[in-house]
Amino acid sequence: ERGPAAAAEIVSPATAGFRSGWVFSDRATIGFSRDGARLFAGCAPLRRPEREAGGETAAAEEKVLADLWHWRDPLIQPMQRVRAAMERSRSYSAVYHLEAKKFLQLADETMPQLTPSDDGRWAIGADDRVYRSQIDYDGNYADYYLVETETGRRTKFSERSPGGGRGASVAWSPDSRGAIFFRDRAWHSLSAPSGAVRNLTAALKVGFCDEEHDTPDAPPSYGSGGWTRDGKFALLYDRYDVWKAAPGGSGTENVTRGLGRKQNLRFRVQRLEPDDEDEPRGIDSAKPVVLRAESLDNYDSGFWRARLDAPAAPEKLVMASKNFAFQGKAREAATLLVTATRFDEPPDLWVTDPNFGSMRKVTDANPERARFLWGTSELVRFKNTDGVELKAALFKPENFDPKKKYPLLVYIYERLSQGIHSFTEPRPGTSINKTICASNGYLVLMPDIVYTVGSPGESALKCVLPAIQALADRGYVDENAIGIQGHSWGGYQIAYMVGHTRRFRAAEAGAPVGNMTSAYNGIRWGSGLPRQFQYERTQSRIGGSLWERPLQFIENSPIFRADRVSTPLLILHNDQDDAVPWYQGIELYLSLRRNGKEVYLFNYNGEKHGIRKRINQKDYSLRMMQFFDHFLKGAPAPAWMRQGIPYLEREEEKEKFKAAATP
Repeated sequence: ERGPAAAAEIVSPATAGFRSGWVFSDRATIGFSRDGARLFAGCAPLRRPEREAGGETAAAEEKVLADLWHWRDPLIQPMQRVRAAMERSRSYSAVYHLEAKKFLQLADETMPQLTPSDDGRWAIGADDRVYRSQIDYDGNYADYYLVETETGRRTKFSERSPGGGRGASVAWSPDSRGAIFFRDRAWHSLSAPSGAVRNLTAALKVGFCDEEHDTPDAPPSYGSGGWTRDGKFALLYDRYDVWKAAPGGSGTENVTRGLGRKQNLRFRVQRLEPDDEDEPRGIDSAKPVVLRAESLDNYDSGFWRARLDAPAAPEKLVMASKNFAFQGKAREAATLLVTATRFDEPPDLWVTDPNFGSMRKVTDANPERARFLWGTSELVRFKNTDGVELKAALFKPENFDPKKKYPLLVYIYERLSQGIHSFTEPRPGTSINKTICASNGYLVLMPDIVYTVGSPGESALKCVLPAIQALADRGYVDENAIGIQGHSWGGYQIAYMVGHTRRFRAAEAGAPVGNMTSAYNGIRWGSGLPRQFQYERTQSRIGGSLWERPLQFIENSPIFRADRVSTPLLILHNDQDDAVPWYQGIELYLSLRRNGKEVYLFNYNGEKHGIRKRINQKDYSLRMMQFFDHFLKGAPAPAWMRQGIPYLEREEEKEKFKAAATP
């Protein structure tokens, strides 16, 4: 019998090759290779337990507690603190070869990450030590090695590859003869034991990385569908289609025959059964493979069937204006379980056959929904001011009358139109709830936003205003009652836009960056990461450092246009925000206050980036709707808007508010 008990009998700290001063980690997984020939376990240096606060010989107030932020530290102090528990419990992979009775420590401080092949003869290791300090402003990188587990020999096959040993796209073949990984906008294969690397997709005329990527860092891959069971092919995705690529370089073939690109469909492999430990891993290429498809025109979805061993176009099985999701297959029957949601249809379970020929609903998870006005959803197509064709998701009241004028709430982040068929329960939270808003007579618009590096704020303006106008042109929007709301990145964009347009009657910005020049050198306290990388490489999209592009940092900072704001602004920024330092909300508030602008700032004491306590979610959701109802529907201003909440009266006020808001 194989397991932890058996492992303890085979390997002990007295085993030849076991490092002095190391121990087996009780937090690491112990497991055998699929062929049972090798046992993998985690080992680590023996560490002394932490001393309790206060110590034995000195009073706590007499002890010195200080952090040294050294300029050569690989990771800054906040990151070290956040990762301290993980580092104390870190273990390093070791292997015991059962037949040879040989123990070998494979991973260590010089190569902490290790991914073994199925049979355990080989592993891929990652060393990120040289690149750790770059995480401040760039990203995660590592050198990758092919590791022979019999000898521990390491052969470098990729240098400064993204991922840093965490989340890199490396996948072993079922026969353990090779692996695939993504680098430099292309898929590559790694062969064992030679360590040879071959570019699998360079000769193809289609892209395998995100074509819509609009941040300054390298675009990610579209992903892969795994390996065929015989290890002859890896399944790779472009934006639309599925390809099979031979790792040895004998060629690639479009499994879906280019139908995805022709019809603007996105095909992805849908595994109906998980890998069985008693069977070879991977997809049986002799059997038909099921694909999930999604229309990139209107987000209809469904399931198709294709063959890996025959040159034929995929066959459509089902396609509808819903969001289909596979949930499972019966173990001993040809019965499948799926969900099919729409904005007005919850994710109930449906049973069907492998041909998806008939579907029968077997649950009624939300019968209460029938008691409420819900709404409908549709797409709005528009062009931004640069002429880029975009979409927006529109949610309308169930009793919608096109002859009436409706108040409009706009919710933004980045691309959101893909949520057209998503079902949202009516519940409180940090942002507006589209279902509650539509049920209460609002139109809700969620437009896509695309970006130009260096001009994130202006990019949002160029997309959001044309989307609103495209809807207003239909004639049923009250153009004097348009509000906008967003959180985090959405909150920043709103803070920027209200300084550049008078289109909005009211706005809410949650956890916004008000000043990019100070936020650049802030800390994301949840991870301990400096925020520099966000501006240089990712979401904030400046594309350079504060010293390289100072004017763009200023031009994109809302506080420098505080004197131009005419829109009443509600800000939410909590004092324990672990992503955007809450002084950013304070900077924005003080800038607007100094210029005599109507601004309100809520801080839920002890809450983080998003409100987590339900009582606080309910409180803020009600106050936010009061804010919008006042400006967009003409409802009376609540007391907190008329006279504020003095600090000495805040507990009493909240009790009164809670009682007044309870039906």
